[in-house]
Amino acid sequence: MGIDWGNILTLHNLSNILDILVVWVLIYELIMLLRGTRSIQLFRGIIILILAKVISLYLGLTMTSWILDQVINWGVIGIIVVFQPEIRRALEKLGRSSVFGQSQQENVKVEKLIKALDGAIQYMSKRRIGALMSIQMKTGLEEYIETGIPLDADVSSQLLINIFIPNTPLHDGAVIIKDFRVASAASYLPLSQSNLIPKELGTRHRAAVGISEVTDAITIVISEETGEVSITRNNELLRGMTQNDYLKYLRSQLIVTDKNHQNFFNDVAEFFGKKFGGHK
Repeated sequence: MGIDWGNILTLHNLSNILDILVVWVLIYELIMLLRGTRSIQLFRGIIILILAKVISLYLGLTMTSWILDQVINWGVIGIIVVFQPEIRRALEKLGRSSVFGQSQQENVKVEKLIKALDGAIQYMSKRRIGALMSIQMKTGLEEYIETGIPLDADVSSQLLINIFIPNTPLHDGAVIIKDFRVASAASYLPLSQSNLIPKELGTRHRAAVGISEVTDAITIVISEETGEVSITRNNELLRGMTQNDYLKYLRSQLIVTDKNHQNFFNDVAEFFGKKFGGHK
C-alpha cells in the first residue's frame, strides 16, 4: 500500500512545516549570533526563567508563577533598553541586505580581504615575523575582541604588518577581523590543552587551535621560528601551507557562489516534483 502524498502534502501541512522551519532557522541564527559573546549568559537566563515558569504552572505554584510573569514582562523592556545599540545595528544590517543580490557584493569584499591577507602573509612569512589573525565567521567573537585593543579599521596588508612588527605595543596577541574590518589587535584567544598538538609548536598555534575548538573562526598563524603558514578551523590544524594552498582554502571558505543560493530551492523543487509527479 503506497503512501498517499496528496493527503499528507496539503497546503495546511506545508504551511505548518514552513512555519517550523522558519522558527528553527531564527533560533539557530540567534544562537550562532550569541555564541562567543557575553550575551549568551543573558540568553541562558531567559531559558531558565521560561523553564521555571513552565514548572511553576505544572506544580500549581501560583505566587511563584505571578512573580515570574512580572519578571518576564518587565524583562522584555529591560532587554530592549540594554541591547538597544545591538538591536539597531542588526536592523540596519538587515535593511542593507538583499537575499539574492548579496553574494556579488560580499565576494568583492572577500577578494579585497584575501588580497590584504596575502600581502601581509607573504611579507611576514619571508621575514619570519610571528602573527596570529582570526576571521570571524558565524560564531560571534565579541568575548575575545573585548580582551584586545579596539581598532575598527579597514583591513590592509600594511596595517597587519605594522601590528605584528616585533617589540611594538600590539604585536603580542591576535588580530580579529569581523565584517571585513580589523575589530581588535592584541586580543587573547583560549589556549588548547590538546595533547595532539606537536611539541615544537608554540603559544600562537595553541591559541589558534584553541579558538577553533570553541568557534568556527578561520585563524591564520605565521611561525616566527620557521615562517611556516598554518590555518585552523573547526578543531583542524593545516600546516605548511603554500601561497596557493591558503589562497585556495580562503576562497573556498569565504566566497559565496550563486550555486549555494540556488541549491536549496532546486532541492525543494526536485523533492516535490518527484512526490507529486510519481504519485498521481
